[in-house]
Amino acid sequence: MKTKVLLASAAVIGSLQGAAQADIVHRMTSSIQLNVDAAATQATRLGSSYSVVGNNIDVTTMGGLTVPSSATAAASLSSGVYGISTSGSAFSLSESFTYGVAIPTGVTVTSGVVSSLPSYGSVTSTAGGVVGNLGGTITSAGATTIQAGGAGTSAIGQFVTEVTVR
Repeated sequence: MKTKVLLASAAVIGSLQGAAQADIVHRMTSSIQLNVDAAATQATRLGSSYSVVGNNIDVTTMGGLTVPSSATAAASLSSGVYGISTSGSAFSLSESFTYGVAIPTGVTVTSGVVSSLPSYGSVTSTAGGVVGNLGGTITSAGATTIQAGGAGTSAIGQFVTEVTVR
């Protein structure tokens, strides 16, 4: 008889408790980012320039720049003719000329490679990356393996596991 009362009591107590209510979210994400730098060239055209400065100087013909023969040509030098104003006195003359770069007709790019760069006053070139063995894997257990590539490459691997209980 005691067994029946004990079982009945357990059944009543069990029915008084509500069912457990919990939302559990388990999320796993993985990603690998592989980068290979592109080749790049930055060029700045150098224009023609002329300057003259002097002391105790007579100017017969002022030097300067001549108008180029075409819109893509660089200006050239027009020579000056100078003399000393007062003989036997100190004098100075400084003349400078920079011959600019003509505008090239164009650059051809084939398969991402520029075969010849334009001849500009200032050219900075960066080589592109070399893929080599660049690669990576992430297993479902989160084990991450990344293989280095050649110069100019980078790799980032990420495995995130998130548990949310509400």
